Amino acid sequence: MLSEFDLIKQYFARARPSRATLGIGDDCALLTPGVGAQMAISSDMLVEGRHFFAGADACMLGHKCLAVNLSDLAAMGARPVAFTLALALPEANPAWLEGFSRGLFALADAFDCELIGGDTTKGPLTICITIFGELMPGQALRRDAAKVGDDVWISGTLGDARLALAGYRGECALDPASLQLASARMHAPTPRVALGRALASGALAHAALDISDGLVGDLGHILAASNVGATLDADALPAGPVLAGQDRALRRRFSAAGGDDYELCFTAAPEQRAAIAAAAARCGTAVTRVGIIDAGRGLRFVDAAGAPLNLQLAGFDHFASD
Repeated sequence: MLSEFDLIKQYFARARPSRATLGIGDDCALLTPGVGAQMAISSDMLVEGRHFFAGADACMLGHKCLAVNLSDLAAMGARPVAFTLALALPEANPAWLEGFSRGLFALADAFDCELIGGDTTKGPLTICITIFGELMPGQALRRDAAKVGDDVWISGTLGDARLALAGYRGECALDPASLQLASARMHAPTPRVALGRALASGALAHAALDISDGLVGDLGHILAASNVGATLDADALPAGPVLAGQDRALRRRFSAAGGDDYELCFTAAPEQRAAIAAAAARCGTAVTRVGIIDAGRGLRFVDAAGAPLNLQLAGFDHFASD
């Protein structure tokens, strides 16, 4: 049977040049930021049965648990540096650990982000990552910086992850190919790090966040922090390729209030439109203008013709009843 330290040594300690001043093997890791840089730090916890299905593919779970943290750095415009991993396991299953660590490190290597420490224990399957990034002072994309007159932008597409969940739950009928395509967005989100860094370093955006609990709820955080409101075109929201084939009511609902998208929502002055489009093209990420920041508090929806819509939508709440 694997001990805690055998588990770490076999699946999570890596023989590679360390970016940390001191990494795995002591009571604390030591990070030395670049000259003049600020550290950006975020934590996310994933709990079996709440954030992912029991029996979820270990490799995809390894990818997702780091991707959601990288997405937080993307929303601030930070460069990934390192992360810690706290892992509660029902048992030390070698096959599960091999798959999980493989998915985790494939994504970590893609973003040159190093595992520098953490903890393991026995318990219900729970994964907690704390991630560290860096950026220059004054560049961070904050939630409290939206301005009246700003465009509201969305990266990528929305709603396919929520559609996959609906398919798994039997809430709507999806053929196997469509379910597989949509579920890729649920199980293996793509953190928009390059786009976030371009928006921040080029001073192209004012405010930003990543969409994890649904656009309605997450954009609401920007509006509250910035003391502004917004009007969005519900029919301009970029539905995922599978959701795009569903009826209009479902497209609107899942693109506006679905979860697990991990796209960026950001606000920017209209004069930055061409520069944003060029930066997005360089990053290989589509972006869509979906609305405008205005002075009236709250979030309003209109249709493609500008007529008001009475959409009763809410984002995901971790403490709401299922």
